[in-house]
Amino acid sequence: MKENSAKYFNNRSCQYYPCHKVEKEAEFNCLFCYCPLYALGERCGGSFRYTEEGIKDCSACIIPHSEGGYEHVAARIRDVIELGKL
Repeated sequence: MKENSAKYFNNRSCQYYPCHKVEKEAEFNCLFCYCPLYALGERCGGSFRYTEEGIKDCSACIIPHSEGGYEHVAARIRDVIELGKL
């Protein structure tokens, strides 16, 4: 089991834990409970779909919750910041 840190946080007491189906719950990273890359739409790099109502559904994506997820988000966070400048 990993220790909670700046790059990894596991919240087993959350009522939704784990919010995605994973093989190794002990390695599930809750740090990005709500993905900061959601606003990038199709450019987020994750596994998602759009519902019939046009809502982005990320329930099949575990990138921010898995090993390397912190690095993936950190590498794309400038794109999110640029959206805020529009």
